[in-house]
Amino acid sequence: MPRPDLFIFFGLIATGKSTVAQAWAERRGLRYYNSDVVRKELAGLAPQTHQRETADQGIYTSEFTAKTYAALLERAEQDLAQDRGVVLDASYQREADRDRVRMLAQRLGVRLYCILCVCPEEEMKRRMAQRALDPQAVSDGRWEIYLKQKKRFESPTELAPEQLITLSTDLPVEAILDQLSTHLETQP
Repeated sequence: MPRPDLFIFFGLIATGKSTVAQAWAERRGLRYYNSDVVRKELAGLAPQTHQRETADQGIYTSEFTAKTYAALLERAEQDLAQDRGVVLDASYQREADRDRVRMLAQRLGVRLYCILCVCPEEEMKRRMAQRALDPQAVSDGRWEIYLKQKKRFESPTELAPEQLITLSTDLPVEAILDQLSTHLETQP
């Protein structure tokens, strides 16, 4: 029986990573874990509870982010150990955080695919404005947080070319998923 795959969808806020990651998980029958949901769960909050703190405060401190990412890895490890493929959806803006995922994949002997989601800033701004009006939105991402995240984001130069897939998310979701499927089918 083939080993399950581990996917991380990462990038800056409002690049569409959660929309694409969740759709990919549904299409492939994979477990899906979203960092915003897990973060709020760990804080004892409902996913739709909006936290208007600025970056680096409250549940967005580096300590709480580390706790969130550790919980994501624990959940992924449990599912992968039961031969269930997993999608992790988080910004993974630091190389160290991506390295922890790589080490988990290596230790468990599963393939890791890192999907960097990108799109034009105008589209990101539009998405943030749209999300601000949605009472069901889970993310607390706002423009000022994006600007800080953009400065901090560590380019994924540590990833081997066969591990990194860059997806432009300004197309319809089904088209993006088809592109990703095609890309994976052409990889060895």
